Amino acid sequence: MAGIFARIAAGEIPSYKCAESDKFYAFLDINPLVKGHTLVIPRREEDYIFDLEDGELAEMAVFAKRVARAIKAAFPCRKVGMAVLGLEVPHAHIHLVPMQTEKDMNFANPKLSLTDAEMADAAARILREFEAGE
Repeated sequence: MAGIFARIAAGEIPSYKCAESDKFYAFLDINPLVKGHTLVIPRREEDYIFDLEDGELAEMAVFAKRVARAIKAAFPCRKVGMAVLGLEVPHAHIHLVPMQTEKDMNFANPKLSLTDAEMADAAARILREFEAGE
């Protein structure tokens, strides 16, 4: 049976889509550190990011770069931070977090509780910027 992230990428489980390609999918983290906190995953299930083939890892980084630019345009910030962590979901993923300070990337911080409308608006803003940048 496919894992939760693979099911999200396949559209079997709802998500707040921010960007997609034939190989990758980006969606809002449901427990965000800040508004606009996005996850980038390969559609192909692979637990550990560094087990991806070299070319696939490079393509994922380039896709994440495009998503990060869209996040920065949608949520003006000093930078968009990138982190590879998380043991709870066995699917490679990159966290992209809009940052005003480095403290915004502290995963021990309390998570935001956003409404469905706020999440939908954030995803739509990022998706709009992503598609405009193509």
